[in-house]
Amino acid sequence: MLSSIDINSSVAVYVQIENHVQFAIASGRLKAGDQLPSVRELSERLNVNPNTVAKAYRDLEVMGLLYTRRGMGVFVNKGVEGKCRDECRKRIIGRLHEVVAEAKAAGMTGKEISEVTEKSFQMESGPYSATPNSLTALAKAAPKKVKK
Repeated sequence: MLSSIDINSSVAVYVQIENHVQFAIASGRLKAGDQLPSVRELSERLNVNPNTVAKAYRDLEVMGLLYTRRGMGVFVNKGVEGKCRDECRKRIIGRLHEVVAEAKAAGMTGKEISEVTEKSFQMESGPYSATPNSLTALAKAAPKKVKK
């Protein structure tokens, strides 16, 4: 968790950090009371400005997911797992619905959409990583069947 971000992503770096923390809480990789890396440590690990990490941590604190103990660090709040899981699922389902609707509008079949989804699910890539070549190869338009 929190080992990489993509500065070329259309998603702002601080939002990527926020999302990584939320995904880790939702999946159970981060639990109540777990300590997050310090702002300095995480900014060095990700090679980003410390202010970017501080903003992400502040936003997550305002959301009620984290709390800070002065001189001790930043920790995961108690009782946020379910809320985090529900919010992540709601957001992801909304995005999936939007992408599937776009795919249908562009003429992709259910079989093509399922193939991309299945291959994506099987990959070990994290959020905001570049699309693997094996998936971009699927982007070549399938030939349209001519009705006689």
